[in-house]
Amino acid sequence: MQKYNISRSNYFYAIGLSYKKADADIRGRFSLDEDAKRALIDQAKENDIESLVVTSTCNRTEIYGFAQHPFQLIQLLCDNTRGTVEEFQDVAYIYKNKDAIAHMFRVGSGLDSQILGDFEIISQLKASARISKTHGLLNHFMERLVNAVIQASKRIKTETEISSGATSVSFASVQYIFNTIEDVSNKNILLFGTGKIGRNTCENLVKHTKNEHITLINRTKDKAEKIAGKFNLVVKDYANLQEEISKSDILIVATGAQRPTIDKHLIQNSKPLLILDLSIPKNVNADVQALDHVSLVHLDHLSQITDQTLEARKKHIPLAEAIIEEVKSEFNDWLETRKFAPTIKALKHKLADFATAELETQRKKNSDFNEAQAALISNNIIQKITNHFAHHLKDDNISTDDSLELIKKVFQLEPSAKNV
Repeated sequence: MQKYNISRSNYFYAIGLSYKKADADIRGRFSLDEDAKRALIDQAKENDIESLVVTSTCNRTEIYGFAQHPFQLIQLLCDNTRGTVEEFQDVAYIYKNKDAIAHMFRVGSGLDSQILGDFEIISQLKASARISKTHGLLNHFMERLVNAVIQASKRIKTETEISSGATSVSFASVQYIFNTIEDVSNKNILLFGTGKIGRNTCENLVKHTKNEHITLINRTKDKAEKIAGKFNLVVKDYANLQEEISKSDILIVATGAQRPTIDKHLIQNSKPLLILDLSIPKNVNADVQALDHVSLVHLDHLSQITDQTLEARKKHIPLAEAIIEEVKSEFNDWLETRKFAPTIKALKHKLADFATAELETQRKKNSDFNEAQAALISNNIIQKITNHFAHHLKDDNISTDDSLELIKKVFQLEPSAKNV
């Protein structure tokens, strides 16, 4: 893979951590809310990072970017989260160049998701790329790569059944509630926060139970009222949180807070209470488990709930991987072409100069010189020669760099015909 000789950023990296090695507590320490993402982007610009995309979901936090060394990106992450370099090293992954490209394809296509076939990450990747572009941190390479990943994701959705059936964390949440609580339709349910998984869980509960006892509380009441209108929920003030918890049989916590917002002191009665913490970082203090009547279940546990639908999805992995390879191959072809395009262009100009000089000579020698025919023939020959060189440079069995140097030397091409 080529090096991008723009400023001092030479290599493409993907650095991050995910559910595979990092538990919810560690993922919480490295999660980035919107303010932290903006601060990270600002710091990246100050540090002359050429191009960068950052994503942070409940299952993973990742930075894709150009740097001399991956530590530059790791430092950005640690400076803007509560995580340390030492903690990152224990659970992290670092991919470089083509491995980083391959990793983005797997992530964006749902093959690396905690629940196979969950495509939620692709919308995050799109949004993150738009933010980076707005801040001048999306070079042509990364924009093309993100678009290729989006293309692969769309094809996998339409050409395979890897995301068929109702399997997601929100579905697993509803499944868990049905399996644990009797007569769900008549239970009092409280949603605290407006996180997407929590909203989806409540939407599914409304859809499948016709429950009319679902209440929503959010620190920002305006936001709560917009969501409540869509899902037919009742909205209460944040000041009423403790009172509403006392009335509830099920508490779903989906806030974006960086520290726990629910602890045992908020639970003042002895009525059985099921708490689902669908937040990263965890938003429910583990001390609630000291209360005998409280059951606490976290996102990670729900993500492990598998059923026949999930098993069936695994059969579609080979076709999904084949689609990724096809789209990735097209991207790599473009990358190689981008590498030698300036040299081929310079070669074409050099051959055109030869043709112009020769045509001028023949024009003087021949009184019946056919200008149009001669120009057509010379242009066709130039095109065939440059096509042959381009075909040669695409050959995997030759060293592209060595061939480029030889072409430049033989045809005495200008130094400006260099890699971008």
